[in-house]
Amino acid sequence: MDVLVDVKSYMQQVGREARSASRAVARASTGAKNTALLAMAKAVRERRAELLAANAADVEQARVDGLDAAMIDRLTLTEKGVESMAQGLEQVAALPDPVGEITDMKRRPSGIQVGKMRVPIGVVGIIYEARPNVTADAAALCLKSGNAAILRGGKEAIRANQAIAACVREGLKAAGLPESAVQVIETTDREAVGHLITMPEFVDVIVPRGGKGLIERISKDARVPVIKHLDGNCHVYVDDAADPVKALRIVENSKTQRYGTCNTTESLVVARAVAATQLPAIAAMLIAKGVEIRGCEETRKLVPTAKPATEEDYHTEFLAPIIAVKVVAGLDEAIEHITKYSSAHTESIVTENYSHAMRFLREVDSSSVMVNASTRFADGFEYGLGAEIGISTDKFHARGPVGLEGLTSQKWIVLGDGEVRQ
Repeated sequence: MDVLVDVKSYMQQVGREARSASRAVARASTGAKNTALLAMAKAVRERRAELLAANAADVEQARVDGLDAAMIDRLTLTEKGVESMAQGLEQVAALPDPVGEITDMKRRPSGIQVGKMRVPIGVVGIIYEARPNVTADAAALCLKSGNAAILRGGKEAIRANQAIAACVREGLKAAGLPESAVQVIETTDREAVGHLITMPEFVDVIVPRGGKGLIERISKDARVPVIKHLDGNCHVYVDDAADPVKALRIVENSKTQRYGTCNTTESLVVARAVAATQLPAIAAMLIAKGVEIRGCEETRKLVPTAKPATEEDYHTEFLAPIIAVKVVAGLDEAIEHITKYSSAHTESIVTENYSHAMRFLREVDSSSVMVNASTRFADGFEYGLGAEIGISTDKFHARGPVGLEGLTSQKWIVLGDGEVRQ
């Protein structure tokens, strides 16, 4: 396409159109946004064969290009996947609209009322890899939160992403909203990403979804604020007041339900007082499920098959059936260990001691901190957000799973009746 020869000009045009469209989307009614989302879902179902054909061409090219099996699995759309995409659009339509919500209204001695109103961020740029369903999910969340979106998927999914983009445009048109409210980048040139993350005049925030390499590059080069997390090095701490049945279940689910997710536990910390009675049973469960244990000297005495853990192991997000184990003196040392090695994603304590639980909640500085629950719950859907655009380990502007509210900001509002400052 000739329009894509000059990538810089193309991206600036995309940015200008997004900025213009963002004003229309920001003032759109809840009804208009929901009409667009439901029309998108209808289009996805009606164009199912077209979407699957486009995806099949992407998968074939991925095989020719030698992509690994895991990438091809993430790339592949099925009939069920297309239906899930349509249902996801409908689910976002059913969520409460955060835009315009007024909270914290207080009357001041002067007579004025002061509060906050929730408003869209503006233009959201999302950069992601492989999964074509992200195109529909991201479009839905940005639209419902009153934002315009610029979506840049991976080159491996270009055909499916463009087919989904056609469904999105159809939905926007049906609701009378500008089709440029959601733009899916049409070039696979990597230069497009470089421009997208350095256009603060057009883009208000970037959300990268992908591997650590992608996110590190974007975080390093961006001139636009980034909502992101680099690693998910999550911990479960089995306290000296832990219920052994709960501990076994929580570690099993946290580590073995899925190995490749950012909320999977990568490190197990065990209080010395219960290590001899609880760690062997936990280790036996992990070993039976094919998990390799890398432990400290005390761990290896209790679990003879454990390999020696290195300093690097305690820092690592394995995304594999491997876990690092550390025996500690108690809660203080557990918090110190987690503070040193955690990526500030998700940590959980297993304990029946209320004071220990409250200290853990207060002192562990991660985006999600749990008591007697699996780290796998750190997810927008499980938190009742309906859906998420990603997870943030930053402290500003959003933290933890980022849903509709995380794609908005707040402004102060003042209501008066002729008051003037004395």
